[in-house]
Amino acid sequence: MTHTPINLRESIVGLDKSVPLMNGILAPYVNLDNAASTPSFKQVLAAINQFMPYYSSVHRGTGFKSRLSTTAYDQAREIIGKFVGANLETNTVIFGKNSTEALNKLSFRFPFKENDVVITTQLEHHSNDLPWRAHATSVHVRALENGRFDEDHFDQLLTEYAGRVGLVAVTGASNVSGYIQPIHRLARKAHAAGTMILVDSAQLAPHRRVDIRPDDDPEHLDFVVLSAHKMYAPYGTGALIGPKEIFMQGAPDYVGGGTVDVVTMDEVYWAGMPDRDEAGSPNVVGAVAMAVAAQVLMAVGMDHIAAHEEELIAYALERMAAVPGIKIYGETNPANANQKVGVIPFNLDGISHFKLAAILGYEGGIGVRSGCFCAHPYVVHLLQLDEGTAATWRDQLLSGDKSEMPGMVRASFGCYNNKEDVDKLVTMLHRIAAGEYEGNYVLDRASGEYTPQGYEDAFSAYFLLE
Repeated sequence: MTHTPINLRESIVGLDKSVPLMNGILAPYVNLDNAASTPSFKQVLAAINQFMPYYSSVHRGTGFKSRLSTTAYDQAREIIGKFVGANLETNTVIFGKNSTEALNKLSFRFPFKENDVVITTQLEHHSNDLPWRAHATSVHVRALENGRFDEDHFDQLLTEYAGRVGLVAVTGASNVSGYIQPIHRLARKAHAAGTMILVDSAQLAPHRRVDIRPDDDPEHLDFVVLSAHKMYAPYGTGALIGPKEIFMQGAPDYVGGGTVDVVTMDEVYWAGMPDRDEAGSPNVVGAVAMAVAAQVLMAVGMDHIAAHEEELIAYALERMAAVPGIKIYGETNPANANQKVGVIPFNLDGISHFKLAAILGYEGGIGVRSGCFCAHPYVVHLLQLDEGTAATWRDQLLSGDKSEMPGMVRASFGCYNNKEDVDKLVTMLHRIAAGEYEGNYVLDRASGEYTPQGYEDAFSAYFLLE
């Protein structure tokens, strides 16, 4: 396959900006926190700047700018449908704030019956776990000791709850370990059991192709959610893709402007899809941004991105393994880099994950994330914490003390990261392991975070609203 020759490092907004280190030196910023949020593509920013002079209200506006904005918004929906291979004759694309809102929306809109069960997993982000608990009985497929999805347990749960499974809800790729799930095989099994499947693709979509497949394919993905801020378009948009017939049932979860065809003092006639599930004025700019990002990703080629990332993961696993005292969670074999997306969780012996992340940021100019990554049960499992330890931690946290909160540091790659970024991370880890960092770090027990004593960020030299 021939790929459009796009230099991905040159396509990232802000990659040329240096940041101040604790010692006063300016250094290139190494962003290894892409699993939380990605920077913007320059193509996205350029498109927004081109669009903004013509931005106006969408739908029913008769002026030129309204007509143009409506067309752009409708085109964005078509592009996102194309990005995941959805048939928009039978499926719809609903725009919202992010994948969390999309998952919550589906939890309200899905036609659950009394005694229905949702099968989800221990690997999930809270956003693909908590919404289901309010609407059905949630059961969780356990993770294996190494953090992988236990497919045998999934099969057991399908059998145990036969006839009661309203929905299967699984992550496409873990935001903690990076493991990629066999979503199409799970879809085949779910359909054979007479149920539907939802795939949380927030972490998967920036790294691998998401293919819904035809509606009549046994491995069709019934519902998919996406977050633009993980797809190089951080402008406040997400998408829920799924069958129109589901959303045409019942009233929408949010009601108001744009959701109706006719309202009288006594009656309401709801609009068709997707209008009935996009209450109020939509984030047109965000939808345009998301669509442009999807176009860039499709032009580069998701297989091209996957190949680059697999090489980078293998390189990182090999180099990080040589750091004294390091513990990498989940996959550690570079030969299995194709089985995960670019997320590597780790700890260093004898140092808090909070403090380790702080040193990397203040002294190395390396952005990472630490903690439990909104996936507490999975992180507790990977850390192999016993129930007594977990209970003590919960009690401390609920009392307002996060100082001993268990967790990890997560380095996560974007399509633009390279081996030099990995080298900088590994160099800093060797320094920290040897105790060769400079700052005297002070703990804030309420947040668990560490800051270097006497240091203050000079944000006003870069950006502040006041």
